[in-house]
Amino acid sequence: MLPRTLHATPKIKPCLNSRSAQTFKAFYATIRDLRHSRNAPEGGDGEPADDDFIMSILRANPSLRDTRSYLASFGPKAKPTPPREVRPERNEQTDVPVATEARPPDVAPQPQSPVIASILDPIVRRTALVKVQGPFTDKQLESIARGMIYLEKLGLLSVMIVENDQMARGEENERSAIVEDTMRVVGALEKQGARARPVLGAVVRLGPNPGDEDVEERDFAVPEAHTFPSDLVHIRSALRAGEIPVLPPMALDSFCRSVRIDSNHVIAALARGMTEAAALERTEKPGQARESEVPSDDVDLTPMRLMIINREGGVPSYARSGLPHLLVNLTSEFSYIKETFDPQWKGSHPTALSNLALARTCLAYMPPSSSAVMVSHRSPSSLIANLITNKPAVSSSLPHALLQGNRKLNPHTPTLLRRGLDIRVIRTAAEIDRPKMKALLEQSFKRSLDEGPFWERLEKSLDFVIVAGDYAGAAIVTREECPPNAPPDFNPITYLDKFAVLPSHQGDGTVDFLWVALHDESYGLGLPFSANPNGGKQGKGEGRDLVWRSRANNPVNKWYFERSTGHVRMGEWVLFWCDAEKRLKTEGAGRANAGLSYIEHWEHGRLSVWADVVMKIQSSWRK
Repeated sequence: MLPRTLHATPKIKPCLNSRSAQTFKAFYATIRDLRHSRNAPEGGDGEPADDDFIMSILRANPSLRDTRSYLASFGPKAKPTPPREVRPERNEQTDVPVATEARPPDVAPQPQSPVIASILDPIVRRTALVKVQGPFTDKQLESIARGMIYLEKLGLLSVMIVENDQMARGEENERSAIVEDTMRVVGALEKQGARARPVLGAVVRLGPNPGDEDVEERDFAVPEAHTFPSDLVHIRSALRAGEIPVLPPMALDSFCRSVRIDSNHVIAALARGMTEAAALERTEKPGQARESEVPSDDVDLTPMRLMIINREGGVPSYARSGLPHLLVNLTSEFSYIKETFDPQWKGSHPTALSNLALARTCLAYMPPSSSAVMVSHRSPSSLIANLITNKPAVSSSLPHALLQGNRKLNPHTPTLLRRGLDIRVIRTAAEIDRPKMKALLEQSFKRSLDEGPFWERLEKSLDFVIVAGDYAGAAIVTREECPPNAPPDFNPITYLDKFAVLPSHQGDGTVDFLWVALHDESYGLGLPFSANPNGGKQGKGEGRDLVWRSRANNPVNKWYFERSTGHVRMGEWVLFWCDAEKRLKTEGAGRANAGLSYIEHWEHGRLSVWADVVMKIQSSWRK
């Protein structure tokens, strides 16, 4: 459904002045027609060639937050400086004094951007674990090698483990065959100008890590291999020399023989071993207690990315007819994805579930900021976007209708996986942890909560609260009664009172996880793709229009515009809403090719009712 401008508008109540009425006419937009899917033509404005490194960076389109996050990991560590006086400068065009610190970056750009300079010449070098899941042709390996070089230029050094799905374990001459595959990858890297080092000796040992037998049962598969810091000497040496270590999936057995094992066990053992070795190094070096602090001439062994490059692409999604999942919350979605995995996908995606389990295990050992990506060999430049933004190619919280028609969503779209948080739904105000909710709201909005009236209001009108993790994020939804003069068939208004995420969790997927759960619990109810494991109604029920308001100058509004069905500006406020998707689908299907009109019978007068109720809700903040 694409936004369209109205040619007719409902009557607005007299309480809204004429200027507001004009605003309704000018800005009322509703997502309607999805019958015309707009696919990009071949060539023309299509995606730029993967061999253009700079264009690949630009195509990632990083936001300011993305850039700051990237520089926090790879850029120089700024030393704290005392506050300095803001001196006025002259604006050459207007001759009006302007504070230097307030000048937007596009008014007077510097000759050389420090952001671009830092991206192209990173100070800190970090590591990624890369599973090269073949077999691949020489041309395909060339594409993969090019992606690895992209990452190396951005400061991410890959530790590559080579797998061949068509080579059964135990075959005659399998060792020489897997070594040959490893050397082909090394050769492909060197042909592209990279420095690569084959590490043909086993660096992991068969069997669980000593001491694991005493640990309580975990919610992920414990690796059936392990490694000690001393075993990583060849990997560490290669990384420090600026070389990409390439390993076959070999392990030492109890007789010190080098045997081939499942590459997933090797990768999981390395994820744990490299993380632990890096932590040990920091404790041995005073003044480097934080994860981000490593010498500029060294390499942080802690893996910050797991990359699975295969011929399958991402994990097929039940919500998108087999097209890949965009973003997976492993904590809350892992079991459900396995349960809803269509048996027919086993032919086209035979290793999707095993790779899903691999990501879950590795991310359990890697830092919380880490992520995993499952990507086809056809999309090497998408690895750049993942590194710089740490976000999926297309946001999973966009309206399902827009995702269906999005040209970026195809069988080769990568799947991004995060450790994530558990999601649960609270139905009564008594179940809310008030101190934690207060801390979340105040840190997110940077304002002081007027607690008395706020809690009193929730006790009377709370519909539900969706909580992510230990109050890392929350969506508070209330039921607002319609005024007496509203049409008799009007239901109570489902109002999004607060949507908040802790600053420390903004950018780690929590926002999308929370909005998807909100969708499933309100305007997405009743449709199959709303049956996500978010602790709520599991998609059962009738969808309800979701309404909320936001200050007109709120920088988050761009994000709201993309996810709402429509909006209307009302002075200093913007009123947003999401139509119940099941009703839109039913109405549209009933009219076949005629589609929906601009104003349906159930839409007449609702904006007036919503405005009358929502704009009278008192602020929750202290003045």
